[in-house]
Amino acid sequence: MKTVIWIIVIVVAAAAGYYWWQQQHPAAPPAPETPPLPAAAEPAIEHPLDDSQVSTAAANSAPLPALADSDAAAQDVLKDLFGARALALFYLNDLIRHVVVTVDNLPYEKVAQRLIPLKPAPGQFAVMTSGDDAQISPANAARYAPYVSLVDTLDAQKLVAAYLHFYPLFQQAYRELGYPKGYFNDRLIAAIDNLLATPEIAAPIKLLRPGVLYQFADPELEACSAGQKIMLRIGADNAAIVKKKLREIRSELIARETKAK
Repeated sequence: MKTVIWIIVIVVAAAAGYYWWQQQHPAAPPAPETPPLPAAAEPAIEHPLDDSQVSTAAANSAPLPALADSDAAAQDVLKDLFGARALALFYLNDLIRHVVVTVDNLPYEKVAQRLIPLKPAPGQFAVMTSGDDAQISPANAARYAPYVSLVDTLDAQKLVAAYLHFYPLFQQAYRELGYPKGYFNDRLIAAIDNLLATPEIAAPIKLLRPGVLYQFADPELEACSAGQKIMLRIGADNAAIVKKKLREIRSELIARETKAK
């Protein structure tokens, strides 16, 4: 069992020590009361998967477990993708639901730390300081090298073929998350596109530390999504490898969309 979702999960490995980074923002004042809006229409699906390919994938594979009983199958995914030793990098409980939450969070401002399915990368966020100036240390990228190496070896075609088989579990988990009319494949592609749009910064990235936690000195970088900040943190070389694989996966996903939209 393999699935495309784990490429996104590997990106989230960069969230190790993320609490050192995230600036806590005060809660926004309550919005003024407004008249209730009409019930929203069911959103249009932007990237519908070809049901015939999903059915074929299911017919050629073992039956899907129930979502509540899917951890063993999800662990098989990790073994097939990365080898048994890689299981030590993951939190193995409720994997599919936690992957769905993480994918959903990436384009937003923050990621739910307690639901990230990957264990933190070793070490602490590496910063170089000189007087009042601070920047991300080039050495910080090395913390993520084992995760990025796994990304680099993944076969996009095999990943997406398996994703078609296991898609119903991710779809179910996504709707249970609070999107009863949502379509998870749309959210996955939106998350991939958001990561691919991460600014490419070659020079060391300058930081500010207005409190306990660091933030980007450049307001445009500080305004990036949680996923984009993770991409910035892992370093330009690592980000280039991840982006290359994400483009391959996105291309495979688009190729498997139904033609009748």
